[in-house]
Amino acid sequence: MAKAGFWRSATPQRPELLRALILVAVCLPAAAQARDRVIAVTIPATTLDAALLTLARTSGVEIASTESGLRAVRSRPLRGTMTVAAALDTLLAGSGYRAIAFAHGGYRIVAAPRKRLPPPHPRAAPPPRAEAAPADIIVTASKQRVPLLRYPGSLTLIGKTTQANGSAAAISDLAAADPILQSTQLGAGRNKVFIRGIADSSFNGTTQSTASVYLDDVQLNASGPDPGLRLYDMQAIEVMEGPQGTLYGAGAIGGVLRLTSNAPVFDRVAAAAGGGVTATQGGAAGFDLSGMLNLPLLDERLALRGVAYGVRDGGYIDDPVRGRAVNRVDTIGGRVALRVQPGPGWRIDVSGAGQRIEAADGQYAETRDSYRRSSRLAQPYRNRFLFGRVVVSKDWDSGLRLVSATGVADYHTRELFDATPRGSSRPAIYTVDNDKLLLSQELRLSRSIPGGPSWLAGVTLVSDNSVLSRALGGPGNPMDIVGVTNVTRAASAFGETTLAVAPALSMTVGGRFTSARVDGEPSATRRPNAYIKGRSTQRIDPTLALSYRLAPDVALFARYQTGFRTGGLAVAQGIGRVANFAPDSIAVGEVGLRRLRSGTTGLGLSMSAATARWRGIQADLLNRRGQPFTTNLGDANIQTLEAAIDWVPVVGLSVAASALYTYNRVRGPVADQSREDNRRLPETPPFAGHAAVDYGWASGRPVEPRVGVTFDYIGRSVLGTGDLLDVSQGRYVTLGASAGLRWRRVDVTLGLDNVTNAAANRFAFGNPFGLAARNQVTPLRPRNARLGVSVAW
Repeated sequence: MAKAGFWRSATPQRPELLRALILVAVCLPAAAQARDRVIAVTIPATTLDAALLTLARTSGVEIASTESGLRAVRSRPLRGTMTVAAALDTLLAGSGYRAIAFAHGGYRIVAAPRKRLPPPHPRAAPPPRAEAAPADIIVTASKQRVPLLRYPGSLTLIGKTTQANGSAAAISDLAAADPILQSTQLGAGRNKVFIRGIADSSFNGTTQSTASVYLDDVQLNASGPDPGLRLYDMQAIEVMEGPQGTLYGAGAIGGVLRLTSNAPVFDRVAAAAGGGVTATQGGAAGFDLSGMLNLPLLDERLALRGVAYGVRDGGYIDDPVRGRAVNRVDTIGGRVALRVQPGPGWRIDVSGAGQRIEAADGQYAETRDSYRRSSRLAQPYRNRFLFGRVVVSKDWDSGLRLVSATGVADYHTRELFDATPRGSSRPAIYTVDNDKLLLSQELRLSRSIPGGPSWLAGVTLVSDNSVLSRALGGPGNPMDIVGVTNVTRAASAFGETTLAVAPALSMTVGGRFTSARVDGEPSATRRPNAYIKGRSTQRIDPTLALSYRLAPDVALFARYQTGFRTGGLAVAQGIGRVANFAPDSIAVGEVGLRRLRSGTTGLGLSMSAATARWRGIQADLLNRRGQPFTTNLGDANIQTLEAAIDWVPVVGLSVAASALYTYNRVRGPVADQSREDNRRLPETPPFAGHAAVDYGWASGRPVEPRVGVTFDYIGRSVLGTGDLLDVSQGRYVTLGASAGLRWRRVDVTLGLDNVTNAAANRFAFGNPFGLAARNQVTPLRPRNARLGVSVAW
């Protein structure tokens, strides 16, 4: 018996964010003969994706597609006795798609050249009820279009891109509702994100990020915090857990977050607009506005899509001298994408993004009053992010695919801290400027055949320029102090192949060779000879993984992979000094089990256990005077257990839950001088959990209501390794609730976050010059409610 299914969002209220359909059918060894067998077919009038799904299940023949738009095409009813080929011809006639037969049996559905798609069935929004879940979801982050059930590793698909109150999230906001993600909470655009406990430091500096963030095949950041891009108009978010050295190279030692935006579509004009107002108990009001427009410009060849947004997060921290709700944050941004299809199989995507974040003050308070603090000066923050990419791809009917991805990311941040000494009458400021320019080019060739072997080979070039400048002194005339410049250039060659060792067993092997060089120099220094210049690194990172299919919808997997980060130049302890820090590396082994839900109702689950050996950990730290420095902290062993379920007991009711347990211990110069209990990695609670229950009434009514509740627990974590940084944070529970209704093309939502008004500490840091007092907290936003309205056409 064959299984097939289609990919749909974990948030059934927003299918317009998932227009890309993926059909996968797992066939029996006799599939080549099965497609020529005459079968009885009964398929009602429906959408083309659902019709093909029914045909795959009925016939036992593999049918696969990565084309977008199938869900927008209506199919005619089909009844009778015929071959699979005849049934496909009838279903696809006039649809703008055609079927290509595989030699081993089965078909791939591709767009027919120069065919206009019929107008989509008018539909403003999806029904809130559950639909059939996929039997296999394609893992695009693997760069090989591997079905999720056959992917040999831990991977999380994040379907919900909103915060608990319904406003659009940034990546660091998702950590509150997904236990595999951890994040600092210094403020929007200042947060570092970690995956599955691979956390180096709570402070921003010159080291490479442990989690690499990609937008549509192109890397967003190499070092420092996540840019804080708001997740509007997104198609999918994939989190590949564990080091991804083979496919993604240096820096991805904790994992990869791959953001896929909604691409321009050729067959229709589409638009959407939305907005909301947020009220915070004891704080200032906020608002958000967004709009999207999709325009076909040339028949089946050229389309444009743009999105713009503006957000104000009202403040909720008071300063007795400077006023109420001082920590307001304003965000404005947008993206534009152009898609060109110059010929059969060819596709060119050109896109750009820009975002600006302005924070009026720091996001922290003092423990003696959870939502109050006293400081002589405001401590504003500014973040400006620009991004561009060009991706050229070619698909052949044989499954061969060529991709060239070129990207540029320009990132500038400016922070100001109150550095006034305690008891002094003369105010002082400390400013930190970071300028980063990341250029990347990747060329890869791959071939993927559903149910068959797949392979991938490519080369990558990366140039990352990072400049850190600092100043300290009076507000009118601060003096420059030592900073550093790092220039990293790396070239890599990589390859990976997946082979079917047995009908139910596949093996993946691969490797990446990287040659990198880092050159650095002080950007401002009084001692020009107090540094080391130049470091080269050559390294091979292997991959070995297995996937064994126990049943049509159940698989076991095992994986071993390594990763590394290049070293560089950084501010050292002392005044006016810089020093070199060495590369670090990690090796991770994991085993797990995955079961996919394959019907309108049922249970899907995943679980895994992993162990990691992290050597020479790079960490950006602060000394007791609040001055930054970078060092190789030592070594750590990390063990994790994770589990997640996706359960639909009856149509309309969905239950999701996930949890992560971690244990780690650090050994090295800093840890060995501290108490045994203080030898832990930062930001990694031993246990975190999430649960959500949603119910939507059956579709077909004039008004379709829905309700939902969420529960999140974050365990205790610490600010960093060692006695100085063993400052407690976390250990809190938050509850959320939501309600909504849909009427024609209009959707109204009401979201309530932090229902119990918990005042817990998310992050025990806000100003480096007050760290030694150990009285800083970043509190949860107080109870808040958002009323939102959106319309799509």
